[in-house]
Amino acid sequence: MTTTAPPGPISTVLFDFAGVVTSSPWGPLTAAGGGNLELLIGVYADDGDHPWHRVERGELAITDWAVEVAQMGQEQGVEVDFSLLQGLLGDMTVNEQIVDRIRRLRGEGYRVGLITNNVREGSTAWRAKVPVDELFDVVIDSCEVGMRKPNPAIYHHALELLGGIEPAAAVFLDDAPGNVEGAKAAGLAAILVDDPDAAIAELDELLAAASAAS
Repeated sequence: MTTTAPPGPISTVLFDFAGVVTSSPWGPLTAAGGGNLELLIGVYADDGDHPWHRVERGELAITDWAVEVAQMGQEQGVEVDFSLLQGLLGDMTVNEQIVDRIRRLRGEGYRVGLITNNVREGSTAWRAKVPVDELFDVVIDSCEVGMRKPNPAIYHHALELLGGIEPAAAVFLDDAPGNVEGAKAAGLAAILVDDPDAAIAELDELLAAASAAS
């Protein structure tokens, strides 16, 4: 995959959490829904009214999400196995090469931020995975700001908190295609993460190209 560098230098790199800084949660979620991930989280490329979207915006408690999803599952003839989600956040592994690259980015003078779609009830668990306040200049948690990816507003919010960074001076990394498209719609360069090492190589290529063009 090739990413076109935005005009001018890039000063800011923004990261997703689960699926980028850590391993992906999609496998256990898919299993819990009997293979139907959309039942549990809706169409993830949208920012709509599915219970999961409302949880991630801080509008609904995770227990209420479970009740609503169980009812939706019954209507579809699917029994949701919530036991498969116990310890979900704790079981995710850290992509150490991503963490190392974040540290080096800060040492190279880049502003670095985190934009995560997450739930209030999981805050302690996911923040314990890595020293987020040490790694990132800003941490944007969807449930705290009432916005979630792929809504362009959440990317603009992060850039404002970083001091009013122009979107063209920022790049965002995420493992969800819809979130990548949301970042592009907000005016940022964006990288879809599948393999962390490949994503780092693509990021380095983008930063080098942007630097050479400035």
